[in-house]
Amino acid sequence: MTVASGTEYIDTDLGRLHVSRVGRGRPAVLWHSLFLDSRSWCGLGDRLAADRTVITIDGPSHGRSDPLVRDFSFAGCVRAAEQVLDAVGMTAPVDWVGNAWGGHVGIQLAVRRPERIRTLATIGTPAHALRPVERWTKVWPLVQLYRITGPNRLLLGPLSDALVGPESVAAQPEQAAAVMRAFLDADPAAMFHAMRSMMLHRPDMSADLARVAAPTLMIAGRDDSTGWRPADAQAVARTMPDARVVAAAGSGHSSPLLIDSATVDRALAGFWASFDQPV
Repeated sequence: MTVASGTEYIDTDLGRLHVSRVGRGRPAVLWHSLFLDSRSWCGLGDRLAADRTVITIDGPSHGRSDPLVRDFSFAGCVRAAEQVLDAVGMTAPVDWVGNAWGGHVGIQLAVRRPERIRTLATIGTPAHALRPVERWTKVWPLVQLYRITGPNRLLLGPLSDALVGPESVAAQPEQAAAVMRAFLDADPAAMFHAMRSMMLHRPDMSADLARVAAPTLMIAGRDDSTGWRPADAQAVARTMPDARVVAAAGSGHSSPLLIDSATVDRALAGFWASFDQPV
């Protein structure tokens, strides 16, 4: 299968989404974490494009996609993902790679439209919803502060810790800053709705994961600061038909992409090798 390289905007029910395409081979689709954009893959797409067609999506209200100044749902994200796949001619099942939010979208796509997913890979994607204490004492106040002030240093510090982790800032300061730039550049009204819809209202997906028929790889940070470490992922994997867990370095949901790309690359290559046939 061959897809021409390039970028385009694709109309979806959640506005125009910015999509890039590169490489040749079996299709892999990348969807990034909440607050970030496609820059957060830190070269993963280009590396995968050596033998795959890589479709990289900026989620609604993120990156170069249209700002959406209303709440939206995971069902809406699934529909938008399908509209992208249809627009780029991906009729065969794809290998979905999602970081945090992108993993949640992939889980829902695998449950709701299993014929679209060949394999599912998640990176830093907690199955549990926000715990009540975390929701009301930490996350809700930050969301309300953002609604009033927009991005500021009081928000950037804890968000950076949760996403890229202090170890990434220390080891890759310029790259970490470039990744976090997506949060600073986002349309404030649109980002507020995305935060409320995809974070505060995110459901527990443990039961959904148990229903995922597609072979699944879960990459979890050894020191994840939000409570999604390899042991937590392994507990969920045991409830699934075909799932495996790989531990990677980092305390943030996106840390492995910055400081442990070798583990991510090896994990994906080994995972896919079990299922790949010439195309």
